[in-house]
Amino acid sequence: MNRRRLFLKSSGLALVTFGAAPRLLLQAAYATERVGRRALVVVFQRGANDGLNTVIPWDDGRYHAARKTIALPAPRGSATDRALDLDGFFGFHPALAPLVPLWKEATLAAVHAVGSPDPTRSHFDAQDYMESGTPGRKSTDDGWMNRHLKARPDPAATALRAVSLTPTLPRALQGTAAAVAMTDVRRFGLRPGSGSAIARGFEGMYGAAVQDSLHGTSQAAFEAMGIVQRLERSAPTAPGVRYPRGALGPQLRQIAQLVKADVGLELAFAETGNWDHHAAQGGATGQQANRLRELGRALAAFRQDLGPRLDDVVLVTLTEFGRTVRENGNRGTDHGHGSVSLVMGGPVAGGKVHGRWPGLRPSELYQERDLAVTTDFRDLLAELLSRHLGCPGLETVFPDHETGSARYPGVLA
Repeated sequence: MNRRRLFLKSSGLALVTFGAAPRLLLQAAYATERVGRRALVVVFQRGANDGLNTVIPWDDGRYHAARKTIALPAPRGSATDRALDLDGFFGFHPALAPLVPLWKEATLAAVHAVGSPDPTRSHFDAQDYMESGTPGRKSTDDGWMNRHLKARPDPAATALRAVSLTPTLPRALQGTAAAVAMTDVRRFGLRPGSGSAIARGFEGMYGAAVQDSLHGTSQAAFEAMGIVQRLERSAPTAPGVRYPRGALGPQLRQIAQLVKADVGLELAFAETGNWDHHAAQGGATGQQANRLRELGRALAAFRQDLGPRLDDVVLVTLTEFGRTVRENGNRGTDHGHGSVSLVMGGPVAGGKVHGRWPGLRPSELYQERDLAVTTDFRDLLAELLSRHLGCPGLETVFPDHETGSARYPGVLA
């Protein structure tokens, strides 16, 4: 029997464990003394977010010339349909207004012109390369987050050390180290499909089935799951916090629960889709504005919900590549190269756009059409893994890539 992934199905009910025996779930349930564990949260924007209309170079005339209908106007007074000035050159999209207080309190920063050195414009390949951490190599069988777990072994780790709030385990967390995928912490493990009677009777059936393969730990597993499912009471959302509707808000709300419940969380993964806007992208309003509004509200709620625990957390956004500098004939943008990452957390050197800005002159563009990449995404992640989580083996996390502090963008204080 495959001990890494055990599926027992009967009458529509399944218990699933990914990469860990149930004994570890019990450790997670009783890990309340592990206060202050540092965590890294990754939010993947699938579809290729347009970085130029997220953190906007509003003071560059070439930006406005290339985007006749979708460029955001320069800041002026209290207008709400213009870029929100950050430093006299860059500004937030107005839909990101909830993030301005975080910028001012220096818990939020940006890294512009960040991305993969691989030239692919395929969503599938670019996401695969970014999650595997090996651009251009399709043969990698594990993800960079999973390799971090192996590079920094923790004998006291719980089964909730690495969690993805997604239906299936993302590429970044796949590998031989333990990682868990769940869409709802309240329903983790048990998915009843035929009524409570089956759920009540399943424990005995499961116990018999795993007696040999998991050495009689089924009772412990069920006890642990019961505690994990009570996180709603043990770590409720902070008063007054309102996460937005949509996919991302509930994911970040549950990650905040896991952080505050001190169940040993170290790596968390969330995702948000529909960033591929080839037509009718919009400027201050429209498709991208709607996606950014959800992102901004979700990140602001996450920050408020964590409160002082933000000192233990760093959140980073990633997207597979950016968009073309010039808008197309359908008032959208096509697949590009460099984009932008947001980095939020107590340890962040906030209130600053990090990375080297390459410029928008034709000679400065990648293949004369895209924002160039001046910060390899692996260098950004290497800084977070090394300086925030204390990862000692970056050469195994990002093989065939020279890492070192000289290459870090400097996003941590």
